Amino acid sequence: MTKYYLGVDLGGTNIKAGLFDEDFQTVEKLHKPTHEEEGPTAVLNRIWACCQELMAAAKIQADDILAAGFGIPGQMDVEKGISIFSPNFTDWQDIPVAKWLHAKLGKPVFIDNDVRVNLYGEMAFGAGRGHRNVVLVTIGTGLGAAILINGQVLYGASNSVGEIGHMNMYRHGRPCACGSSGCLGRYVSARGIVKTMQEKLADGQTSMVGDWMARGQELTTKLISEAVAQGDVTAIDVFKETGELLGFGLGNVINLYNPEELILGGGVAAAGEPLFKYTRDTLAHHSLPVAREACQVSMAQLGDEAGMVGATVYAGQKISASGSTD
Repeated sequence: MTKYYLGVDLGGTNIKAGLFDEDFQTVEKLHKPTHEEEGPTAVLNRIWACCQELMAAAKIQADDILAAGFGIPGQMDVEKGISIFSPNFTDWQDIPVAKWLHAKLGKPVFIDNDVRVNLYGEMAFGAGRGHRNVVLVTIGTGLGAAILINGQVLYGASNSVGEIGHMNMYRHGRPCACGSSGCLGRYVSARGIVKTMQEKLADGQTSMVGDWMARGQELTTKLISEAVAQGDVTAIDVFKETGELLGFGLGNVINLYNPEELILGGGVAAAGEPLFKYTRDTLAHHSLPVAREACQVSMAQLGDEAGMVGATVYAGQKISASGSTD
C-alpha cells in the first residue's frame, strides 16, 4: 500500500502544505493564509486543518502517513521539535510544534529552519544536485542561509549556523530585531530594499515609484523592480546599493565556507540580473580568488515549493535514520 509524507512550509504570511508520495513527488498541495496575528494555537489549528484537507483530497487516512516535516523561520530545538522564537509570528515563544501535531496525527513530526529545508529540497531535486559543498541564500522578507559542507548540512551548537542576515555591515546602521544594528538583512531583503527606497524619497530624490505611490500603489520590491526595468535612476541606485552590499556579504560567505555552489533563492531573487549583476561585480573583486573561482553562483530551481518538498525530504531522512514510523 502506498504511503505518504506531509510537508509544511510555515511562513508569516502563508502556510504552504503538500502531500507527497514515498518518492517525494507531489500528490496534493495548497496555500492558506497564516493569520499569525491570531496567536500560536490558532496557527497550529490552521496547520492541522491544512493537513486534514490534503488527506481528504487524496482520500487517505492518518495511518497512510509515514511522517510530517516542517520548515519554520527562526530559532529552534530541532531534537525536541520546539520552535523557540520566530520574528514572523505574534506571541511565538517555545512552541512545541512537533509534539502538538504528533498528538493529532499519531505519526512522527520533524521541524527544522525554513532555509535548511529549502536546502534539502534543492539538494534532492533542484540546483544543488550532485554537489557536496553548497551555500543556499534565501532573500525574502528577511535574509538567511543554509550550508552543506562535505555532504553534511551544518547545524552548530544551537542549530543557528547560517544566520548571515545578522552579519554586521555597519557599526551604527539600521536597528535589527536581534538587538544589534547594521545587520545585512536590514538592507538586503524585501523590507530592506523598501526601506532604502523610502530613505531616498525622504531625502528628496525623485522617482516614478513616488508617483505610483501617490496614486495609491503599495511600495514593494516588485514595484521598485518595475521602475528599474523602465530606467528609473533612483530605483536603479537602490538595486545597485543592495546588490553591492549583498556581494560584500557573499564574499565573506565564500571566504568562510569555500562552497562549490552558491544558490540564490527567495522571493526577492525574482528581481534577477538587474539586482544580481552588482552582486557578481562585487564578488569579482572582494572575495579570495581561489575560493571565488571554485564557486558557481546559481539560481534556486524549486520556487515556492522548495520548503514543502525540502521538509518532506528532511522528514524522510529522519525516518530512515531512526527506522521508526511511530
